[in-house]
Amino acid sequence: MRFPFPSGRQACAAGLLAAQLLAAAAVAQPSGGPYGPVPQRYDVPKAAHVYFVAPDGLAQASGASTGEPTSIEFAMARVVTGDAIVMRGGTYRTGGLQLNQGVTIQPYLDEVPVLKGSRVAAEWQSLGRNVWRTKWATLFPARPLGWWQRDREGMLTPLHRFNNDMVFIDGEALQTAGWEGELSARSFYVDYDKGYVYIGTDPAGRTVEITAHDIALHRPSRPVHGKTPDRKGPALRGLTFTQYAYRAIDIEGKKPSTPVSEEPTDDPVGPSPEGQHGKEVVGTLLENVTITHCSRVAGYFRGDGLVIRNSLISDTGTEGIYVIGSSDVLLERNLIRRNNVRQLTGYYPAAVKIFNQSHRVTVRDNLVVEQPHSNGVWWDVGNRDGVFVNNHVEGTQAGLFFEISKGITVAGNVFVNNQQGVRVLNSAGAKVQHNTFVNSPVLIDRNERSAQGDHFGWHPQTGPDVNERVGHVFEGNLLVADAALKGALLRIEQSPATCGRVTAPMAERIDGNVYIRAEAGRAGQPLLSWAPVPGTPCQTTFASLDEFRQAVPGVESRGRAFASQGAAVFRSPDLRRFELARVPQGVQPLPVPPELRRLLGWTAANHLPGAY
Repeated sequence: MRFPFPSGRQACAAGLLAAQLLAAAAVAQPSGGPYGPVPQRYDVPKAAHVYFVAPDGLAQASGASTGEPTSIEFAMARVVTGDAIVMRGGTYRTGGLQLNQGVTIQPYLDEVPVLKGSRVAAEWQSLGRNVWRTKWATLFPARPLGWWQRDREGMLTPLHRFNNDMVFIDGEALQTAGWEGELSARSFYVDYDKGYVYIGTDPAGRTVEITAHDIALHRPSRPVHGKTPDRKGPALRGLTFTQYAYRAIDIEGKKPSTPVSEEPTDDPVGPSPEGQHGKEVVGTLLENVTITHCSRVAGYFRGDGLVIRNSLISDTGTEGIYVIGSSDVLLERNLIRRNNVRQLTGYYPAAVKIFNQSHRVTVRDNLVVEQPHSNGVWWDVGNRDGVFVNNHVEGTQAGLFFEISKGITVAGNVFVNNQQGVRVLNSAGAKVQHNTFVNSPVLIDRNERSAQGDHFGWHPQTGPDVNERVGHVFEGNLLVADAALKGALLRIEQSPATCGRVTAPMAERIDGNVYIRAEAGRAGQPLLSWAPVPGTPCQTTFASLDEFRQAVPGVESRGRAFASQGAAVFRSPDLRRFELARVPQGVQPLPVPPELRRLLGWTAANHLPGAY
């Protein structure tokens, strides 16, 4: 992409300014990692009591030393707050573990313990025509929840995709099939009436694993193993959880964990003061943890003070990380990829879902990628004061989705090749500042949805009402599009049903943004869309910033728009270096408020538009 630059002495001065600014911004995020688990050597913790466990540990062993390890099941039943479980390396084929005490669970030194929810299927019968079957006792049939609209989605998503069974051949996950005749080398079919699993690959000489447990670790907020819960979350370090039907980890709140047939997220039910939820389990920690191949979610996490750091969440069903009714949460330096692997439609998937009146959740410096069938990070229903900073989000539906909630800061992020970089829907007070959007348009919109007659009942009651969806800020962002991207780069829109009834502008400030579009893709394409305007529909588009400024007073006085001609806009997109190669003519650094600088880790008082 090319765009106009100054020449001669001005070019030298501008180049020097750019070099100084880019150097000053070197501390900006995304940091470039490391994301996901970092190899560690874990010392044996100084705990009140340490239980050593091994895959072949004996329940009757004391677990007092590495020479006499006990079983993980025995240790889970014995530990109390302040104890630790140290796991030897190897594969633990186990599930349904329960724990209600604040204990540490970690590897022994640099060994790699793996908790697996599957068993090896070794006995197969050939039926001919490249079909084999085995009898299987632990099956996990499921169906969509009651709010799924079959009349709209049934022609897109077959019902067998909602079952939770999984089959793996030599570690590769297979996709579900509806009957034996649909089988291929990469799929499996389950006859639930007769208890058979069918595959389309000869199992001879292969390792075939089939799910046997629907959860690895359950943290109830009620008595278990004869112990009263202590309200302290566990600390999990360096562990791997994989191949669990439904979820790997479930941290309870006030409501007991539900089976897959019931709604798991209504905790609390209805509007709830912050002090009335999130207090049953406080301070859960996941660090250098890997969770992969879970049929629905990696984990349901309830409880204030949750921290998930340097973890890998991959190949999950409807969500990866699901935070519910929790406050003061931190997610940082995680690698989150490949959610909604079964490509369910109508199920509103997200790699990270922050749900149901969660306050002050910070998502900082994470890498969210490979999500063509899923949203990235979604604040949904009644959340307050979120922080989404310094993340790299690529290849999602909506990279950041903020819905039916109040107050979020979105800054210092890089959004690449998302259907939408940021979407703000039916919310108030979203501040979107100093982000870089590459082929990732922004949508801020509202509609007539209210608490009366809503498909999800009380959900809209937890957010701003129809007339309160205002107060958004969009400042200092860099939006770049190639010739393939169609439509406006920034869309401020509302539904026709609200025309004439909801007339206050959604945006409080729009200023200092830089829009760069490939010259080859500009013809007939709007730069921005805006609502409300008088009339029906109460919405229009603008091809240029000048048109926008004339129609909407007070916007984009410092904004700039350019047509690129083919030269590099960024330092090296192929290496994911999205710093500006050079500063376009007329683009100046903008003042950055002290609070925003603190969140981003920036020291300079002024900063160029964009994340870098």
